[in-house]
Order: sequence, then C-alpha cells, then structure tokens
Amino acid sequence: MTTDGPRPGEHSLTIRKPYFDLIATGAKTIEVRVGYPKIRKINPGDTLRITCADESLTTRITAVEEYDSFTAMLDAEDPAAIGGPDLTHDELVAAIRDIYPPEKESLGVFALHLTLTQADT
Repeated sequence: MTTDGPRPGEHSLTIRKPYFDLIATGAKTIEVRVGYPKIRKINPGDTLRITCADESLTTRITAVEEYDSFTAMLDAEDPAAIGGPDLTHDELVAAIRDIYPPEKESLGVFALHLTLTQADT
C-alpha cells in the first residue's frame, strides 16, 4: 500500500537556502512559522522533513511554542537559534516580516524547536 503524503506525526516544510544551511550545520535549532492549519498539527516528538530545492534533511520536533507576535517570540527565544549568529535582533525581525506580513503574523507565531536526525542531500 502506498501513501500520498506524510503519516501522522510526520510533516514536511520547504525552507529558504540560508536557513536550510543553518539547520544542516546545527546553528539554527528553531524554525519560525505562523499558525496555518498544517503548522498547528505539529507536536513535540513529531518528525519534520525540511527541503530546499533538491536537498532535504530530517529533524525531530522537541518543543512547540506559540506566541502572539514575532516580537513576543524573540523576547522569549534565543535569536541566534532562529536566524544564526550573524543577524541582530532588528535584522531578524525584518527578515521574518519579509516572509510573513502582518496579516499572517495575526494567525499566531510558532517556534518549532528542532533537533537534526539525518541529512538526505
């Protein structure tokens, strides 16, 4: 029997190259998303496959934190674990808001804590 998607507890996301590389090296351990229905289904212990073009890696979700805004999330989480060590707080806020405009932020902000399990590149 074949399936057409991830099984329960398995999820997949596409990510931009700079952030993919940071996760692959272990520098980025928190992925930020907004509260789309598929993101709200992710739970600690779940597997998350992250892809960028023809590269992929598999992570395990260790925690899921929800916040009202990007600012609240950055006040509580380690910015270096989100954007790497080279982005300032303000640069990180700008980068996230470049991806997610205010109407998306209003869906809720999720910090997905990751641990790398394997690279499939």
